[in-house]
Amino acid sequence: MELRELLQTKIDLKTKPLGSLGLLEKLALKTGIIQQTEQPELRNPHLIVFAADHGIAQEGVSAYPPEVTYQMVTNFLNGGAAINVFCRQHAIALKIVDAGVNGEFEAHPDLVVQKPRNSSRNIVHEKAMSAEELTFSLEKGAEIVRDVFQKGCNIIGFGEMGIGNTSSASLIFSAIHQLPVSECAGKGTGVTEEQLQRKISILSNVQQRHPAVYEPMDILRTFGGLEIAQMTGAVQEAYRNGMIILVDGFIATSAVAIAAELNRNILDNCIFCHTSDEHAHEKMLRLFDQKAILDLQLRLGEGTGCALAYPLIQSAVNFLNEMASFEEAKVSNEE
Repeated sequence: MELRELLQTKIDLKTKPLGSLGLLEKLALKTGIIQQTEQPELRNPHLIVFAADHGIAQEGVSAYPPEVTYQMVTNFLNGGAAINVFCRQHAIALKIVDAGVNGEFEAHPDLVVQKPRNSSRNIVHEKAMSAEELTFSLEKGAEIVRDVFQKGCNIIGFGEMGIGNTSSASLIFSAIHQLPVSECAGKGTGVTEEQLQRKISILSNVQQRHPAVYEPMDILRTFGGLEIAQMTGAVQEAYRNGMIILVDGFIATSAVAIAAELNRNILDNCIFCHTSDEHAHEKMLRLFDQKAILDLQLRLGEGTGCALAYPLIQSAVNFLNEMASFEEAKVSNEE
């Protein structure tokens, strides 16, 4: 009997009506398949937040000024952001990566500085990063995952912070699936309808400046932020190590989209944690044939969706391992 069939049988014989735990049953099955065992376990969960500035933020594509990236990273390091609250609540280790923030931070035990430059370039005028900066970012994203994997982590989530990064994600999504950018761009941090139309106009001009970009790594180099590039390398490394990958919202999914273009099997290890209120995210999930665990109208980033979904994944694993079967409990099953 194959592992999938063994797991499904184990789930079906628990003391409950068939299928009555709904999505938790699918999560239990998926975790078992990822870990290739009938008794999966979640060890040393980590959430990595990659932060970087974006040159395009100078064009006013966000409701917030570019300096907010630096300020929010400081807030993360001081423990005051939403992601800090949720990680503390659910005992998830949190690391902050300066992947390209325009500024310098004092040393901090939860901060990893690994940036090729301060901020990506302004994609209105030039590619976001050089080939060397892209390679550096991919390698450094992989490196931090290897480090936490070696410390016993087998489930990892990725978050991000970067004013202007919904613009990058929109352009990545548009380029991968050859969709009009107007269908891929949303209100991000909360721009007005007038500001959204201006944002779409700017992004359309960016596409005209960079025509015929089709290859995944060229798409990433041209449009992606440094934090998205490091997240892409991190996703690839997590898959290589057989880890459960928790995917947050629109920005994180754009990194997964690049990685999946290179290896579609990466999606087998991904659990999509929430459907972002950024409208293109739902389209991305449909194209992946994926359904997210939560739909809370979040559009915060930071990995908050991963942290909120984690206890549900814990519940799925716990019922699989600890809930009695009909035979064990001496409960009559249906005829």
